[in-house]
Amino acid sequence: MTKNQRPKMHIDLQGKQYYKIGEVAKAFGVNTSLIRFWEGEFSIIKPKKNKKGNRLFRQDDIKNLQLIYHLVKEKGFTLEGAKKKLKEKPQAIKGNHDIIARLEGIKAELINFKDQL
Repeated sequence: MTKNQRPKMHIDLQGKQYYKIGEVAKAFGVNTSLIRFWEGEFSIIKPKKNKKGNRLFRQDDIKNLQLIYHLVKEKGFTLEGAKKKLKEKPQAIKGNHDIIARLEGIKAELINFKDQL
């Protein structure tokens, strides 16, 4: 990866109601400590905790982490910049991110079809 390239998120967490922090970190390709750090920095991440104190992330938490990952890791925002962006236009960012995610899914399917030909 060159200096100007940002890491791309490859996440496929579907089908479960709750995900452990290790599963979430693996899906994002980051350490669990970064997920815990983002939880402390961004109020939109609110995982449930079981009796042992283990974090259990729901689909809404995953979507919010995707937004943060996109802003910080892919777009290169600072944490303060990402917080500001999320406060300014949260619905616009979420809508745009959903559209981009769907288009990337379609692109992947088309590439798969092309490879099968």
